[in-house]
This record gives sequence, structure tokens and C-alpha cells, in this order.
Amino acid sequence: MTAPRVDWDLIDTVLLDLDGTLLDLAFDNYLWLSRIPAIFATKNALSQAETYAQLAPRFTAVQGTLQWYSIDYWSEQLDIDIAAVHREEVARVAWLPGAQNFLVAMRTKGKRIALMTNSHPVILQIKHAHTGVLDYLDAAYTSHGFNAPKEDQGFWKAALAKEKYNPERTLFIDDSKTVLQSAIDSGIRWVFAVRLPDTSSQPHSHEEFLAIDALTDLINPS
Repeated sequence: MTAPRVDWDLIDTVLLDLDGTLLDLAFDNYLWLSRIPAIFATKNALSQAETYAQLAPRFTAVQGTLQWYSIDYWSEQLDIDIAAVHREEVARVAWLPGAQNFLVAMRTKGKRIALMTNSHPVILQIKHAHTGVLDYLDAAYTSHGFNAPKEDQGFWKAALAKEKYNPERTLFIDDSKTVLQSAIDSGIRWVFAVRLPDTSSQPHSHEEFLAIDALTDLINPS
């Protein structure tokens, strides 16, 4: 699907994902698919094939759960200081094209802007220190603060209780199919998928959702 024109008069609140929506997912993919496996391989004297054979089932077992997003869990599981690795590589953190312009446009339109992220609070602060992302927002909520990932309806019940948005007058943007469906199931009226969350990779296929290449597509439709 292509993104239709958005009637901003019908929207009061804009809820946004962090990684793959505001910030380039290339950073996270590099860390979790390359840098962290390389550290794990060195620590355990493993080949690349052996490393992925060990890590893949561990990742799959907790994908979509709160543990999946917990640096405390992975630091213990892998015996790697995950926060330290993020700090070492923080120069790679970057905005997605147009994200800052979109946030400025939302402020100009008088919309309330809130972050809804599965990112661990420590990682969020590391990324904020490098990008200033939180300075553009009215509020920021993490799955760890709600004790449930965005894939779970518990997250959205907690978010609604805390933020008190009107789902019918709320827009949410994310790059994860599971999270997008969860947001729709929670009753949010305007839900959009990001097709290009990682500038170093191929676009995602989002035929089942309204989709955009960049946030600015919603303010500058083609």
C-alpha cells in the first residue's frame, strides 16, 4: 500500500518508534549481527559458523519478549557488557533521513509527540546523548518501564493509562510487523509502517499495512 494523505486535523497525538523510525536501524543491526557476535566469538574461541550456531537459537527463544530487549539479560547470557559496546560504537548512531524535519513539523502543527520504544532505558540515554532525540519529544516510554514489550497488549494498556491519548485521534509509526499489528489491535486509528528502517539494507515489505519510506512522506505526500 502507499500512504494516503493524512488529515492532520483528525490527529492530536503522534506516537513514534525509535530504532528504524527515527534513528537508523543500521546501528543496531551492525551491533547485533556483527560486532557483538565477533566479541562473543573471540571470548569463546569460536569460528563464525560456530558463533551463529550458538547465538541463533538463543535469540529466537526470546524474540518479541521483554528479555529480547534487555541489555541486562544479554550481558549476563553472553558475558559481554552490552552497554559498553553501545558506547564504544555510538558514533555510528544516526537519524533516518527526514526524521528531524518531521518532528519539527509535528511541533509546528501543535501535535503531542511521544516515543514508544522497546529500547532499554540505558541504550535510549546513550542514543539521546549522541543525537538529542528526546529534546524533540513531549514524552518517552519504554517497554521496560511498562514491564511489557510493544508486541504485548499490556504495553498499550499501560501506554494509554499513562499518556491518556484518544486512540481514534492518534497516529503511530513503527517498522516491526508484529508491533504494528499490536498497535492496531489496541485500537489506534492511524498506523503506518516504515519501509526503509535500515539505510544499509533492502526495504521491508509491508503490503498488509499503510507504509511510508520516510516520515516526511506523511507531510510531503507524492
